[in-house]
Amino acid sequence: MSARAETLSQPVNFYRPGDYVRSGDMRSPEYVQMSTAAAITLGLLPGAMHRTACTHCLNLLVTYAEGCRANCSYCGLARHREEERAYADRNFIRVDWPTVRYDDVIERVRHGTDHGAFERMCISMITHPESGDDTITLLDRWVAEVPEVPVSILSNPTTMTYADLEDLRQRGADIFTVALDAVTPDIFERTRGKTVQSPHRWDTYWQAIEWAAEIYGPEKFGAHLICGMGETERDMLEVCQRIRDLGGHNHMFAFFPERGSLMEDWDPVPRDHWRRVQLGRFLIDYAGVRAQDMRFDDAGRVTDFGLDRRELDALIDSGKPFRTSGCPGRSDEEVSACNRPYGDSSPADILSFPFALDARDVRVVRRQMAGEAVGTFDHDADN
Repeated sequence: MSARAETLSQPVNFYRPGDYVRSGDMRSPEYVQMSTAAAITLGLLPGAMHRTACTHCLNLLVTYAEGCRANCSYCGLARHREEERAYADRNFIRVDWPTVRYDDVIERVRHGTDHGAFERMCISMITHPESGDDTITLLDRWVAEVPEVPVSILSNPTTMTYADLEDLRQRGADIFTVALDAVTPDIFERTRGKTVQSPHRWDTYWQAIEWAAEIYGPEKFGAHLICGMGETERDMLEVCQRIRDLGGHNHMFAFFPERGSLMEDWDPVPRDHWRRVQLGRFLIDYAGVRAQDMRFDDAGRVTDFGLDRRELDALIDSGKPFRTSGCPGRSDEEVSACNRPYGDSSPADILSFPFALDARDVRVVRRQMAGEAVGTFDHDADN
């Protein structure tokens, strides 16, 4: 065994949530948290992902013992959980986020521990006074040492200026995203504004999206949107259109109650609502259809997608509209590198598909769109 291989095989300084050890000194920029899927892909955790071998985006999260200072009602990282569990033990987007030394992450990717799986790296900021400077440190090191893997920034507009967005672009971030999440001012205020003692503001987030459009340019910025927090399908698709008109893309998430969040007792997004919004978002982002071309009923549900039936059926049969949406990889811009395996749901009832749909999957999706209560892997329903 070579000396380099021996080095890579040594245990890393690694904290797995639930180990109940002190992790207060594991803070960015020396340490980062990563998604469970990324940890599996890097060989740091055992495990397998149903019908997909890996995640194609290395999702990293800045981390501090003090945690995020925001208090978004649907988020597992929210400030209100301080008495319940330490920050490093909190789940986020349904999964644990183990903590690892950034040196080890870079070393493993540089020497192929991911077997070439990662097509993108994303640095996720949180609301913390050190988050901005540490994001720059992480970005600079990545661009210098792993230049072949492009970088996205999942930003915190509450603490950022126009100059900050310019600086990140000049340092090598090629995509900038904003987690708008809530798609109406009222829902935004109720879930992440003053109502829940959180610092975020609707106007601040939209200002950051507009800055990103100007600084990063078309196809190089986007927004995260969460479907199922009280908005109508029309509300969601009109925001998708607004972002697309600026030149950006919409990264869709299905609301699934986060354990320990203030919204943990809410129901997940209804399947028919979710599938119609997935399809509408895809048509707006990639098929040239406008929200204004669509028709909606009095409850804001889509009744006509504004596309010829044969063309619409062909797109549905392709399965692409129902795959996880996010920043693109190196090949197909319509397929996300950020496939977030099972971040929105369990493999037993998939909402966002992290793999290509087969004909059986599409049949189930069609039945869900029609309002039938069918689970993704309900074998009897497909017979």
